[in-house]
Amino acid sequence: MFSKKNIFFFSIIFLSLQLYSQIDSTKVKDIKIKDDVFVAQGTYKPLAPAKAAFYSAILPGLGQIYNKKYWKAPIVWGALAIPTYYYLTNNSSYKRYRTAYKLRKNGFQDEFTDDLGNERVSLETLERAQEQLRENRDMSLLSGVILYVLQIVEASVNAHLIQFNTDDNLSIRPTMVQDPIQFDAPKVGFTLKYTF
Repeated sequence: MFSKKNIFFFSIIFLSLQLYSQIDSTKVKDIKIKDDVFVAQGTYKPLAPAKAAFYSAILPGLGQIYNKKYWKAPIVWGALAIPTYYYLTNNSSYKRYRTAYKLRKNGFQDEFTDDLGNERVSLETLERAQEQLRENRDMSLLSGVILYVLQIVEASVNAHLIQFNTDDNLSIRPTMVQDPIQFDAPKVGFTLKYTF
C-alpha cells in the first residue's frame, strides 16, 4: 500500500501538470485543383521537416534556426564542439605516444627518455597509453556522430510538431480542492469538467 507521503507526492506531480490537446491545423483554405494536384494555401507545410533536416545536415544548428528555435543552435554547436575537442586532443596525444613507441622499439631516443638514456616511461606504459587514447578517440568520434544525427532528427521532429497548434480551450488543468469539513483526512478523487 502507498503511504500518505507517496500519495501526496504523486498527487502534487499530477496536479502540477498542464495537458493541452491539439487542434487540427491541417485544415487549409482555398483548395484548388491544378493538373490533378491539390494546391493548398494554409499553415500546413509538408516539406518543412525535410527542409529542416536538410539544413541541419548541411550545417549543424541551421535546421533549428529554420524552425525559428534560435536558442537551440548554440546548444547544438556546443554539443558538437565537445566531442570534436576531445577527438583532437586524444588524437594528438595518441600520435605522440605512438611516435615515442616506434622510436623506442627501433632503438632510438624518444621524448620520454632523458639525455643520459634513462627511460621515464616504460615500453608497456607507452603501449597501454596508445590503446587507451585510441579508445578515447574512437568514443569521441562515435559520440560526435550520434550527436550530429540526433540534431538532424530533432530539427525534423520539431518542424513536424510546430505545425500543430495548441488551444487553451481544450486543456486539462488539475486543481486541488480541500474538503472544509474533513480537513485532516486526505481524500483522492477525480472530476472531469469539459465545455464546448
